[in-house]
Amino acid sequence: MYNEMTPPPVYFTPNAMLAQHTVLAVEDEPALRRILSDALGQAGYHVDSAEDGIEAVNRIEQQEYSVVILDIGLPRLNGMEVLRFVKKRRPDIPVIMITANATMERAIEALREGAYDYIRKPFDLGDLERVVERAMDRRLLIDENRYLHSELKARYDFDNVIGMTPEVQQAYLMATQVADSNATVLIRGETGTGKEFLARAIHYQSQRAEKPFLKVSCGALPETLLESELFGHEKGAFTNALTRHIGRFERAHHGTLMLDEIGDISLPVQVKLLRVLQEREFERVGGSEPIRVDVRVIAATHRNLEEMIQEGTFRQDLYYRLNVIPVHLPPLRDRRADIPTLARHFLKRYNDETGKNVKGFTKEALDLLHRYNWPGNIRELQ
Repeated sequence: MYNEMTPPPVYFTPNAMLAQHTVLAVEDEPALRRILSDALGQAGYHVDSAEDGIEAVNRIEQQEYSVVILDIGLPRLNGMEVLRFVKKRRPDIPVIMITANATMERAIEALREGAYDYIRKPFDLGDLERVVERAMDRRLLIDENRYLHSELKARYDFDNVIGMTPEVQQAYLMATQVADSNATVLIRGETGTGKEFLARAIHYQSQRAEKPFLKVSCGALPETLLESELFGHEKGAFTNALTRHIGRFERAHHGTLMLDEIGDISLPVQVKLLRVLQEREFERVGGSEPIRVDVRVIAATHRNLEEMIQEGTFRQDLYYRLNVIPVHLPPLRDRRADIPTLARHFLKRYNDETGKNVKGFTKEALDLLHRYNWPGNIRELQ
C-alpha cells in the first residue's frame, strides 16, 4: 500500500541563521553593552545590540536571533515585558536575563515566565560564554526537532500512497478522514502490508504530530515485561526493579502509541489496557498513585480477534474500545496490479542509496514478480 517500509534516516542541516549564531544583547549601560558585544564577538558570535526594550522588540520583529541576552532593568519597556513579548511571539528563542543582586526575585520570576537562565552583575565573561553556549545548544536542538518533524510529516504524507485497488483506496480515505480525530484506530492486515507506515502517517498528519510517536511490539515481550514497558514500574516492584521506570504510556503523553500485534497480549494486561482506554489513567506496576495520560492509541494485528473472543483469549469489551475506526490493509497477492509501481519505487530508492543506475525490470522479471504469491507482502518485495 505504501511506498515506505524501512525509511532512510533523516539528517538535520542547520539553516543559515543558526549557522551564524546571531545574538541580540539588550543592555542600557553603554559600557556593559560594548563589553557584551566584544566578548561574544570574540567568541565567534554575530552580535546585535539594543539599548532599551522598545528597540529590542523592534529588532526581534525584524531579525532572526538564536539567543537574546536581556537586562531586567531596561528603560521604556522593562526586561520582563520584553521577555513576555519574546515568549509569546518567538517562544523558540532562549532568553538569558542579566540581573543585579537587588533584582534576584525578578530573576526567579523570569525563569517562571520562560527565561532560559540568568547571570548576575558583575559577571565573569567566561561564565557568560558558557551560558550562551548552552542556550545555543538548546536552540539548535529545538530547530533540529522542528526540522525532523517537518521531514517526518512530509515522508508520511498520505500522498505517498502507492495503490489503486479499491481496498487500498478505502484504507487511504479512512486514514485521511480520521487523522485529525482522537479516535482509536485498529489496523488489520498480514505481516508486511504496511501497518506501521499507516499508523505513522495518521500520527504525523494529526494535531499530535509535534508530540511523540512510540511503538510497542506486544508479541516480542513476555507478560511481565510488557506490563512494565507499557505502564512503567516503581522501584522495588519486583526483583531487579532497582529504579523507577517510566512506561510508554507516560512517555507518549499528548502523542500516539502504536500497539503492534495487540492480539498477543495476555488477559491480565488486557484488563489494564482497557482501563487506560476507558478512564485515561493507570498505576505503575507496584504503585498506587493514579497517573492520567492523554494518548491516542493505534493498535495493529494480523490475528482474527473475533475468533479469539469466541475462544476466550481476547476481551470483547477491549475489542470494542480498540475497533472504533477499523482499517484493513490487503495482502500484496490481492493487489498484484500495484506490484510494478512498488517494485520501481524500491528500485529507485536502491539506486539513490547505492549510487547505482539500474534502469528497470525486464518483462520476464515483472511477470515473475506478478506470479509470485508474496507471503511477506510489501516488506518481502522491498
